[in-house]
Amino acid sequence: MITVRYFAAAAEAAGRDDEQVPAGSGDAVRAALLTRHPALEPILGRCALLADGRRVGASDDVPAGATLDVLPPFAGG
Repeated sequence: MITVRYFAAAAEAAGRDDEQVPAGSGDAVRAALLTRHPALEPILGRCALLADGRRVGASDDVPAGATLDVLPPFAGG
């Protein structure tokens, strides 16, 4: 299992700040998140996924025990 942490609009769409999901490839994790939270669909494609601070691509492994941050684009600064 991995810990997923949602931020900003992703947290709003998921209706929670964090949860546990099975480990797997970036694509598998995205699919699991969309199955659990269909409201993420318009947002997740624009989000950066970071596993323990490293960007996750479609085929990258998200290993068990990792923390995955779901970060939508931020404006301003």
